[in-house]
Order: sequence, then C-alpha cells, then structure tokens
Amino acid sequence: MNKKETVIPQHIAIVMDGNGRWAKKRFLPRTYGHKRGVDSVRRTIRACDKQGVKYLTLFAFSSENWQRPEEEVSALMSLFMSALESEAKSLAANGIKLSFIGDTQAFPEKLQQKIRQVERLTREGTALSMRIAANYGGRWDIVNACRHVAQQVSEGGLAVEDISEDTLRASLSTQDVVDPDLFIRTGGEKRISNFLLWQLAYAEFYFTDTLWPDFDEKQLELAIQAYSRRQRRFGKTGEQIEQQSQESSAGKIPSSRKAPPTGTKSA
Repeated sequence: MNKKETVIPQHIAIVMDGNGRWAKKRFLPRTYGHKRGVDSVRRTIRACDKQGVKYLTLFAFSSENWQRPEEEVSALMSLFMSALESEAKSLAANGIKLSFIGDTQAFPEKLQQKIRQVERLTREGTALSMRIAANYGGRWDIVNACRHVAQQVSEGGLAVEDISEDTLRASLSTQDVVDPDLFIRTGGEKRISNFLLWQLAYAEFYFTDTLWPDFDEKQLELAIQAYSRRQRRFGKTGEQIEQQSQESSAGKIPSSRKAPPTGTKSA
C-alpha cells in the first residue's frame, strides 16, 4: 500500500466521552460540558462529510446513563431537544440523514415527537447517514433481535436450523447499514461500554485522551490516519490479504472478492 494513501472508513462509530471532566477542569457544571460537546458533534459531522465518510454513529446516551444524577439527566433531555430544534434545518440543507437507534420510547413525549419530526425532515439526505444511539445498549439490541427471531420461529416463518448470523443481523437496530470500520473513544477510557457489541466485532479501535469538547477535524484526521496504517485481515493471513490486494489492483478478481481496505494487524 502506498504510504501516502489514506483509506477512508465507510462507517465511523464514536463514544463521545469526557464532557463532564472537561467542565470540571474549568470549574464549570457538568451540563456546560455537555453543551460544549454539541459543538464537537457539529464539527465532527462536517469533518466526516468532508472526508467522504458514509455513515456516522454517535453514542449520546446509554441505557445505563439513567443512573446519573436526576439534574444531569434532565439537562441532557433538554439539550437533546434544543439541539434537534436548532440543527434540523441545517442537517437537511446539507444532505445529512439523521436517525435514532435505541429505546426512545422512554424519553419525554415532546422529545419523541421532535425525534420523529427530524427523522422525517432529513430522510432524503444522501451526503452522510448519521445515527444517534440514545437510550441504547448493545445487549438490549441483541436481546431485541433474539426476540424478533424467536417470534418468527413461533409463527412458523423461520425454522430453527435456518437461523444464522445474517438472520440475527437483519433484526438489529443497524440492519440497514454496514458494520463500523472504525471505533473511536475520546476521554482516555479504553472500553466500549455496551456500545454496538455485535457490530464492532471487526472494527478497528482508536482511543484518544482528548476530551470530547476538544475533539475536532484534526483529531478525526489522526484517527483516520491510524486506521489507514492498519491491515484488516478478517481471520485471514497478512500474506493472503496482500495477494488479494495485488490481484484486485490488477483486475484479476471480481469486486465482491476484493480484500477489505488495508487498514491493525488483527486476527
């Protein structure tokens, strides 16, 4: 691979961590950090669109976040509402399709209505497809998929022996998008925190100490550069991937068999 070549991931998933610590370092309320985090979301959307990323999934509120102080949860609900109100038209004008994954029925009714309204407003967007994971958990997603498959079996529409990975994947909340190529977590923590457990099976992981409110286009470029240096093997050997890459470049194999973008030398 040419060292100067940059491989752009199709799908980037981000755990936006560090808002509270960013505010605490400045002797400000945690809620102020969340407000500044919205600015980083804005910058990241623009940067991903500019880089040619097709899908962006942001972890905004986990199913475990309800355990946080009531005041902070209430402030986050208000922030969701105001951010959707202020950004909806801009997203639509720039071709950004916005949708939500997670159990949004747990949110206040006014927020649910705003979510549905923004999804309708932006559904024709073709520049970048963005998903907000809100009241989302990876285990919740898998359990819901299992329930759906079990229902198909109980109704006679699916035989047990016909259940496959594809069957389950088709029932996940991300069924209509490719799995993430690159997972980014800001804030210095090195865990996925129940985010996209099934979908991240072969994603490349990138952790940065940068707190989310400080994450910008330069930070995104650093993550993409790191991704570009990795070789994605999907269980094959490095030699197989190199050979497939050479054959692909020479046009000897069909596109459906081409090796995935070079990008850690993982198993």
